[in-house]
Amino acid sequence: MQLSQEQKIKLYRVIKIALIAFIVAFAVNIIFELTSDHNRYGNNPENTISFSGHGEVTAVPDIASVYFTINKDAKTVKEAQALVAGIEKKSLDFLKTNNVLDKDIQASNASFSPKYEYRYDTKISMPYPGNSVIVGYTASESITVKVRNTDDVGKIIQGLGTLGVTDLSGPNFSIDNEDGLKAEARKKAIDDAKAKAEVLARDLGVHLGKITSFNESGNYPTPMYAKGMMDSVSSAPARAQVPKGENTISSDVTITYEIK
Repeated sequence: MQLSQEQKIKLYRVIKIALIAFIVAFAVNIIFELTSDHNRYGNNPENTISFSGHGEVTAVPDIASVYFTINKDAKTVKEAQALVAGIEKKSLDFLKTNNVLDKDIQASNASFSPKYEYRYDTKISMPYPGNSVIVGYTASESITVKVRNTDDVGKIIQGLGTLGVTDLSGPNFSIDNEDGLKAEARKKAIDDAKAKAEVLARDLGVHLGKITSFNESGNYPTPMYAKGMMDSVSSAPARAQVPKGENTISSDVTITYEIK
């Protein structure tokens, strides 16, 4: 069956209208999906509001860290290392007699290096009338000590200072288990942000919806350092009692709400 020219024109118009309707419907659906995603993820600034909150807790430190180095010079590497080992043994024995556990003593940075001395030679003319020669070796080792009985830290520093160690520093007071304090600080920060949100929502005459985002920063303990304990470990003994002070753990949060 052949269509007349008039029927062909009508059929063409129907197909054209159907195609246009399909394209329009497809475009409308895409726009709707994009708008839904935009609102779903809280990216519309007109429908959200953010509040910040701060919380902090303080606690008396229950851990003290002490750091020291053992440096010794000798003619050979073996002799220098033996001297370091001798002082290390005396230091470890002393720490153990003061109830410091093996797990709380950590050695690091063990090394040795040559010592040079510039020697002049009158037989050599300028500009280089000599050269550097090795005259010995320096052996070194660093040790970190965690003192769990903070009342003993002054006595321990004083005792270490008499054993021939060098670069003795500390104590650095800290809290052994901070997770509970961090959680407490976070809760205070959240409560602070929520209180601000409720007040402002009431003043603006809006209602708070669901939370669209939450961010936290902080939770960094602020330690107390006992500085100036000793000007020289060989000449100025540490005090028997060291003030511990308090450490502060803080949390800062930002909460974003939908508003209705």
